[in-house]
Amino acid sequence: MAFLSDTLARVKPSPTIAVTTKAQELKAAGRDVIGLGAGEPDFDTPENIRNAAKRAIDAGKTRYTAVDGIPELKKAICEKFARENGLTYAPNQITVGTGGKQTLYNALMATCNPGDEVIIPAPYWVSYPDMVLLAGGTPVPVVATIETDFKLTPAQLDAAITPKTKWFIFNSPSNPTGAGYTRAELRALCDVLLKHPHVWIMSDDMYEHLVFDDFEFTSPAQIEPKLYDRTLTCNGVSKSYAMTGWRIGYAAGPVALIKAMGTIQSQSTSNPCSVSQYAALEALTGPQDFLAPNRKIFQRRRDLVVSMLNAAQGITCPKPEGAFYVYPDISGCIGKTSAAGTKITDDEVFATALLEETGVAVVFGAAFGLSPNFRVSYATADETLVEACTRIQNFCASLS
Repeated sequence: MAFLSDTLARVKPSPTIAVTTKAQELKAAGRDVIGLGAGEPDFDTPENIRNAAKRAIDAGKTRYTAVDGIPELKKAICEKFARENGLTYAPNQITVGTGGKQTLYNALMATCNPGDEVIIPAPYWVSYPDMVLLAGGTPVPVVATIETDFKLTPAQLDAAITPKTKWFIFNSPSNPTGAGYTRAELRALCDVLLKHPHVWIMSDDMYEHLVFDDFEFTSPAQIEPKLYDRTLTCNGVSKSYAMTGWRIGYAAGPVALIKAMGTIQSQSTSNPCSVSQYAALEALTGPQDFLAPNRKIFQRRRDLVVSMLNAAQGITCPKPEGAFYVYPDISGCIGKTSAAGTKITDDEVFATALLEETGVAVVFGAAFGLSPNFRVSYATADETLVEACTRIQNFCASLS
């Protein structure tokens, strides 16, 4: 009898975490390493949010709470959806989890049966397919290439839907590409979904506030009210509020689904950290004036990285609408040999050679479902990005 579960054979560890861990290990060993793998803002959590957490500790808010969130936070989330997205939810339609990942996982665990299909546009966040597999479902990646700016077309979505389709996972702006769907592009996808009433929509809006230029963020239930009753709108405080380590995510949807997700959570983690919930409450109800300056910094970094990577031989780097990632294509590097003698056969070899020969850590594109590419997180200081991109330029120039 095997000791480990057969389910474990269906999934793999997170590649983004693996790259970040490898970079940290090399740094600890004395190597000069620049890590561009972690999707984490380099800003400190705003002071008012940190102070709210301290007040919660001093007030003894350190005990168990309701399994899926304190009432005050649920009320604030309802107000946020009404204020920013034009969506009306009641507190019993809200769930709060230990990070955005848990809310997505709970929903899949609560709904997926063997044979159920989940459509996932690729490039995708690395965790989507594995969470589907853990829940017993079947991930159905649909590749959106650089020719469509990494965005799924309505025809592709329509062709991917079968009688077995349970969910369509939608992420805009996207991790890993930063691609954001315009209102018209999302409207066209919603029109397809209206034709298939058995398909539910899981909208991951985690990068909602990180959009650039004149891009306008929209969410499916906001675009098409007829999809409201089969949409789970997911968000969190990790990215916009620089609260990755606080681990608070939330979602809104139909009461029956939210209740089922609460049942899953009651038998796994129980409530999210009480202190983090009070910090998230302050994040959503306190001053929002830091969002615009932070967004401007990320936009400057995006422009810097896109410009420098497009100057690298063999690389094409589209300019994304949001998030803090770029997803350059390295077709021009495939088949060449590095200065250290490594033949670049695919993007994983490219990323490995880049790390070993230059000390720049990126995540290879195959992990996100589209090659030959790699992902750069530009959520770090400008001078660090300049140095990293210079090393990438030199590495590409050395290929022969």
